Amino acid sequence: MAAVLLAVVIMVATGCLRPGELQRSIRWDVILLLGSLSCFSAAMQKTGLAQALATDLLHSLKGWPAYGVLLVVFVMAQLFTEALSNGTTVVLLMPIATAIAQGLNLPPMAFIFAITIAASQSFLTPIGYQTNLMVYGPGRYRFLDMARYGAPLTVGLALVVPFLICRYFGL
Repeated sequence: MAAVLLAVVIMVATGCLRPGELQRSIRWDVILLLGSLSCFSAAMQKTGLAQALATDLLHSLKGWPAYGVLLVVFVMAQLFTEALSNGTTVVLLMPIATAIAQGLNLPPMAFIFAITIAASQSFLTPIGYQTNLMVYGPGRYRFLDMARYGAPLTVGLALVVPFLICRYFGL
């Protein structure tokens, strides 16, 4: 963050970037969206919604092995990120995943890893990630092309990544 800010200051100071261009390039809609989502996440925690969702999942996943629980959380995050952005998925699911981890006496950091990695894998739809949308139109892809080629990768990573997280944390 500091390096980016320093680079912007240097670019403005050397004339590579005009202050007006800098101001116009700030995506206020994205900043407001991320700010509101963090508030939404805090509201989910304060109202008890995150705990209620986690409790329901806890009852469903009680007695499951750690791999199975991580797999469910991972797939849930993958599905969320296909319709929402990766940042939104992380903000919405993080309190739920950490509550599940604490309820099952598993390390919360394992679930944080699972959520952040799964949220970065939008291979099934073009709407889940900006870059997918950027190539979707010019590449003349059809909506199902993403699912056809992304499904094997999504399934493969859903099976492998929770296994690697379990190995890393000794679960």
